[in-house]
Amino acid sequence: MSFVVPVDRWTLARTALSVLTDRFQSLLTVDSQPKAMATRDWTVSDTAAHVVSIAMLYVTLVEGDEPPLQIPDIRAALSAANVDTVADVNDHVLRHFTERDPARLAELLGEATDAILAATAQLPPERTVQWLGDARVPIAGMVAHLVNELLVHGWDIARVLRRPWSMPDDYASLYFDQFFLGMLHHDYGVLLDTSRAMPKRPIAVQFSSAYTPTATVVLGDGRIRLAPPDDPVDVRLRFRPARFNLMLFGRTGTAVAAMRRDVVVGGPRPWRLPAFLRVVHMPNARYAPAAP
Repeated sequence: MSFVVPVDRWTLARTALSVLTDRFQSLLTVDSQPKAMATRDWTVSDTAAHVVSIAMLYVTLVEGDEPPLQIPDIRAALSAANVDTVADVNDHVLRHFTERDPARLAELLGEATDAILAATAQLPPERTVQWLGDARVPIAGMVAHLVNELLVHGWDIARVLRRPWSMPDDYASLYFDQFFLGMLHHDYGVLLDTSRAMPKRPIAVQFSSAYTPTATVVLGDGRIRLAPPDDPVDVRLRFRPARFNLMLFGRTGTAVAAMRRDVVVGGPRPWRLPAFLRVVHMPNARYAPAAP
């Protein structure tokens, strides 16, 4: 079955990117504290530089030009990355992308997102680009990923600056249906490390929320795949997108998410979820929030 991006989801992704860029720029230009620790390892400026570097690389993906960032061996590093090594790629990029002035980073972010929106205005959102780990991701998924970077890292920065940072669930939900499901519809390359020990029999996890289509992801037989809607499942996981994403990226704990009912786990065999998540997980939480 082909992957189709509904018009309203593509419109939402583009709107979210524009709105969040403006909000993120405000964090950097209004009473910013560039040297404050936004995470255990990154200052506010480091965190902003990380987001800007992603946006600048995405300009390259949609415009087809050479990368504007002069990063040695960047193409090889991106192609070989998986969820457990992407933090090393981030370190490599930040060692060579040295801009840390908040005002300049805000300017570069605006230029990059404007370029992305302009370059994709007439492109089919289903068209794929080559992403980390040689995965193939729809353009809508690429934009959704950048939206999530702005949401999560904006949360990091706003937290240390003690500024409000709303995370609309409709914006956050784009990460699941446009990026994650879009990638699984095409090719996840080496991004998800299926060389890890596999379960003896497949594990099927059904994901649902008020903002996304219900989807079942199956781990087994050395691969990850999407299952037909009527297939049996082991685990049913219902989530609230914004808080779910914060949990996935180590910003909030699983116990807190469960207590708040941001994530509700059920189904006939819910105990199989940890084995599933050992393989199907997001990048490690090396850059977890700094202590308040």
